Amino acid sequence: MFTSNQTSQGTIIAVTANFLYSLLFLFGLSMQPLSGTQVASWRVLMMLFSLVLLVSVLKQWQHIFDYLKTLKTSKEWFLFIIPTPILGAQIWIFMWAPVNNLGLEVTLGYFLYPMIMIMVGRFFYNEDMSLLQWVATLFAGAGIAYDVFQYGSISWATLFVCLGYPPYYLLRRKMAVPPITGLISDLVLLLPVVLVALYMSGGFELAISTDKLWYLLPLLGIISTAAMSLTMVASQKLPVSLFGTLCYLEPIFLFIFSVTILHQSIEEGGSLFMYGMIFVALLIMIMDSALGYLARRRDNRLHGYNEPQVGSFPPRRRLKNRRIKGVLAAHRFRKIRRYQSKINKMSHKIDQLYSR
Repeated sequence: MFTSNQTSQGTIIAVTANFLYSLLFLFGLSMQPLSGTQVASWRVLMMLFSLVLLVSVLKQWQHIFDYLKTLKTSKEWFLFIIPTPILGAQIWIFMWAPVNNLGLEVTLGYFLYPMIMIMVGRFFYNEDMSLLQWVATLFAGAGIAYDVFQYGSISWATLFVCLGYPPYYLLRRKMAVPPITGLISDLVLLLPVVLVALYMSGGFELAISTDKLWYLLPLLGIISTAAMSLTMVASQKLPVSLFGTLCYLEPIFLFIFSVTILHQSIEEGGSLFMYGMIFVALLIMIMDSALGYLARRRDNRLHGYNEPQVGSFPPRRRLKNRRIKGVLAAHRFRKIRRYQSKINKMSHKIDQLYSR
């Protein structure tokens, strides 16, 4: 049961987390002369350092190792590793686009992303779509169709974002990968790539020779850690439906920053008609999520992310059960090994006593 005070605290925390994630969008500008690619590489390094610190403080390493022990076959390892390049590409475009005057196009991709995920849920997981979700999808589709008909195309950056994330999450869901385990594994796998990229492009020399980067790089890590930590706290304090609704704030913040701070004209990313349709679709999505939250609250069916969730993009049951059994087996193996170690020590002491 969620109290009103807990919900208020969770809402404030979630809004703060989305605002901090949006601030990262602007770091490329403040960290010049680093290029967008160099900033993205440094962000991977800072995120990894921040996440290692966070996992260490929360003492979650054993959970990560327990999951990795469940990956037995080469196919499972392949399905576990293959989403990593997708995340790397998304981190790159998030940091690269604002420096190269494509911030508004990327923002549009984040606006479309929730609608794409709803369609993925409908056709890949046979989830039912509400009437409002169908209406929102039709509005967004009408806006995109207008621009394609009027101008013959839509920005590649927009498509890169809204079509890039769904395969990543589909593969992560298929393997039932816990979020923290997946993210830290992705960053570790990306580490050699970003180190080579920084070395080849002179990113290390620029960071050493540019005074402001001495505090901006640690600040990048601090904001990343704070955003991740606040998101985890908010997900525990808020019902799933309300937490999901508040996630729509991030693209709104990105849009505001693109127009005000990056000084991009709205027409650069598409027509006013398309933006109008997508904004209407987003408002309908928020309304649908809010109505779902109120209905669950009225029926006393609010669930947090640490409780069983129904109809929330579940992984395939057979694979999920296999992961759970594997984790439980890993726990049993660790306990048996610990007890065996104690028995060995006791046997050694007994042998020493007999030898006297």
